[in-house]
Amino acid sequence: MESILKKQSGFSLIEVLVTMILVTTGVLGMVAMQSRSIHYTQESVQRNAAVNLTNQLIEVLRANPGLIFDDVPPKQPASSDLKADSIFYKAKGSDFSPSPATLTAGACVAPSTPQKQRDCWLEQVKSQLPNASALLNDHLYICRSSEPTATSVPKCDNKGSTLEIQLAWSVKKGTCPDDRAPNETTCIYRTRIEL
Repeated sequence: MESILKKQSGFSLIEVLVTMILVTTGVLGMVAMQSRSIHYTQESVQRNAAVNLTNQLIEVLRANPGLIFDDVPPKQPASSDLKADSIFYKAKGSDFSPSPATLTAGACVAPSTPQKQRDCWLEQVKSQLPNASALLNDHLYICRSSEPTATSVPKCDNKGSTLEIQLAWSVKKGTCPDDRAPNETTCIYRTRIEL
């Protein structure tokens, strides 16, 4: 009996080592999955903020049809073509016209003019999207576009009845899943609407 025990001595130690390797591998996998989950949650929160901000802008545009359409009811039974210029349009690489005003405290509680509504919306973009204020000139645009933009260069041809809106924010290098993004540290949300 003693010879059988001598042959099996150390076997329990091997079982414990194999168990430790399996548990360690499982814990490392769980940690990796958790870190990816945090990244995806953060990306989802930022993209959701961009969607909400775009929806807010669309509602501001709808509330001010005279600044978007050439003719609006009651002159026409329905709104006509989009205007060539509007305070809401912004080309890539430029600023809004007229330039956004410096807002006082409480100015965005109930903005009284379309320009204040636009400027308050812009302040929300700056506060809700990471590093958006640095990306405003180069990557945020709102323009008339007859064709969808499939690359990082917008097709703002000032034709058609569709507005294209793009918002941008900073991310860690290589973490934006959008292949239309202008670079590895900038993520975008782009949508097209007909009012």
